Amino acid sequence: MAKGTRALVIGGSMSGLLAALALRQHGWQADVYERVAEPLAGRGAGIVAQPELKAILRKLGLEADRALGVEVATRVMFARDGRLTHRVPIAQTMTAWDRVFFLLKAALPEANYHRGKELRRVEQRGQDVVAHFADGSAETADMLIGADGIRSGVRQQYLPEVAPLYAGYTAWRGLIAEGSFPAALHAALFDDFAFCLPDNEQMLGYPVAGPDNDLGPGHRRYNFVWYRPASEERELPRLLTDDSGRTHVLSIPPPLIARDVIAAMRDAAARVLAPQFNEMVSLCEMPFLQPIYDLEVPRMAFGRVALVGDAAFVARPHIGAGVAKAADDALALAQALAANDDVAAALQRFEVPRLDAGRRIVARTRHLGAYVQADLKSDAEREHAARHRTPEAVLTETAIMEY
Repeated sequence: MAKGTRALVIGGSMSGLLAALALRQHGWQADVYERVAEPLAGRGAGIVAQPELKAILRKLGLEADRALGVEVATRVMFARDGRLTHRVPIAQTMTAWDRVFFLLKAALPEANYHRGKELRRVEQRGQDVVAHFADGSAETADMLIGADGIRSGVRQQYLPEVAPLYAGYTAWRGLIAEGSFPAALHAALFDDFAFCLPDNEQMLGYPVAGPDNDLGPGHRRYNFVWYRPASEERELPRLLTDDSGRTHVLSIPPPLIARDVIAAMRDAAARVLAPQFNEMVSLCEMPFLQPIYDLEVPRMAFGRVALVGDAAFVARPHIGAGVAKAADDALALAQALAANDDVAAALQRFEVPRLDAGRRIVARTRHLGAYVQADLKSDAEREHAARHRTPEAVLTETAIMEY
């Protein structure tokens, strides 16, 4: 394969940037096409910087360990009455979506990142693949990578029967400025990876960098995720319906969440959460709602087209695998292409181990999240729910990439 061949990467978030940077490192020209015209920022709130992600960032020549996030050494569990019941020493780096995104974005030349390019269809002809965009333009290359997330248009074209499956619960999320924390609450909660386990629910939170990656004490933020069961037929449509009466598909923009939905969430926090977490939630001015979905594909390679990241597999967030999985996909893709002169054959070589990895990650996160589901339909789900709902299991399994 001659060096300097061209790839089109559809999707300008982290999966797309990781794929483009890995390909460029192996001699490819890679152009990224993002549907949204405005710069991406502030999406996804906090994430755990897994060792696997750090290792791949280093392989891409990026400074993955310097000021990547907040170092947290301990996990703690609070009872409903506010008692500290467990303390476990587990060291991790807690970072924010913005920090990793802008680290990747800065490494790609601006001329190779194209905003406001919504994909309409992909055409393969001979040795070429053509991307047709909504603005009437088209781009031709040797390969196309679908890195366009859970709503992937590339996946929709090649696997129209595959759709996200609702997991039976949602997550309330939010970021709170460190300066908003009263002193007593800050001392109790801020510096640890903290948990609370109401019946069939899970609340967790940890510190991350502040705006502009500010790691200075007093300038950081607190990221929380609160998993709550919600039935697909009765509760989910209500949660996704805004004050105008419009019901949104898959997710709802934070500013459009209905006022009574947020009020009900705050009432529930007062009823079921440890007082430290209830007080923390009350400080969040704009919480956002994330319905939890699974997605698995039977294939990731289609001639000269491949899927990576959440376009192929969407796992529940419980092991913090999303970005690390996308990074693994990107590196595996570039290595397969470097080892094979034929693009289609290289993509087939890439596909086999990544299908296996994706399936194992999805299965693992289903097991960990079973106890939050609104409906447990099988004996296996009930078994996993019982096994993974204890404080000891939650403290030692959450955000750990073992699958």
